[in-house]
Amino acid sequence: MQSVLLAIDRVSTLAGKIGGWAIVALTGVICYEVFARYLFRAPTAWAYDTSYMLYGFLFMLAGAYTLARNGHVRADFLYRSMPPRRQALLDLPLYLIFFVPGMLALIWFGWNFFHLSYLQNERSSVTPDGPLIWPFKFLIPFCGALMLLQGIAEIVRCVIAIRTGEWPEKLADVEETEAQALALAAAQQAAAAAQAKAAEERR
Repeated sequence: MQSVLLAIDRVSTLAGKIGGWAIVALTGVICYEVFARYLFRAPTAWAYDTSYMLYGFLFMLAGAYTLARNGHVRADFLYRSMPPRRQALLDLPLYLIFFVPGMLALIWFGWNFFHLSYLQNERSSVTPDGPLIWPFKFLIPFCGALMLLQGIAEIVRCVIAIRTGEWPEKLADVEETEAQALALAAAQQAAAAAQAKAAEERR
């Protein structure tokens, strides 16, 4: 089971990293548009469409990766102080009551939204010869499915934590940055304490 959970983490991580490259492309598009508009007085007709599609691409693909990192916003000032079993007992019903129905709705309505756009061969109306929109709209059900897949992995982790009292291991890449920093600080404190004790014994 652990190998399956880590495989899902890898899929979410890959999606997040692919989406991250959109930042590079988006930066290039915006810089080109600024230079073309203000330096050469030759604004492009495609920069606006391209920029909002790239931003949407980044935003949608980052969803599952952010869930794998526990990076979505939540009021967790009390949650962090709870033991893993209590955290899991809080997370599990929230996933089942809110997250799963929400993602199923996103996939269902997102697919209908995309399918209608595909049948119409929809193009952007912002510019006279706008790009195709339906491939971009396909990201809605696709990324909803990625989020649901990662959510199922998190639900399984909740069940394991309730049974064992410990959270299952995640990929290092999707471990929360704060947890890594705390672990590093604890290791440094332990090393410093060991050095101090050794120095005291030498005296």
